[in-house]
Amino acid sequence: MSVKALPRKVRAAVAGTRLWFAPERIAEAGGTPDYRFSLANERTFLAWLRTALALVAVGFAVAQFLPDLHRTLRVTLALVLLAVGALSAVRAVNHWARCERAMRRGEDLPVSRFPTLLALAIGAVAAVMVVAVAAGWAG
Repeated sequence: MSVKALPRKVRAAVAGTRLWFAPERIAEAGGTPDYRFSLANERTFLAWLRTALALVAVGFAVAQFLPDLHRTLRVTLALVLLAVGALSAVRAVNHWARCERAMRRGEDLPVSRFPTLLALAIGAVAAVMVVAVAAGWAG
């Protein structure tokens, strides 16, 4: 199946992911923005990666250091944290490329619901962990 046969949204997603591996193509998208904006975009990218790494580390910590939790709950929490960490890393690169392209084109920066969803997911996992750990200490 050729890329041209795919739906338009899928083709756009494929084209967007190609930019991840060929950032020189982003430079072709328009004029060069003030370098301070590109560096700020890069710092944001690195902050997202630190968040992703922290989520992965906490996922492993939950799996290894909370043995008193029921195995199913412990593994579920660990897998959710690991998956959200992986998703954050992928989202970081996508957001960096979209912002860099928008700056070069003189467009508004893209908006995203991902930070809200990430915060809600972390809050939900934290709430479950608080209840689980409290129940484990009480028992």
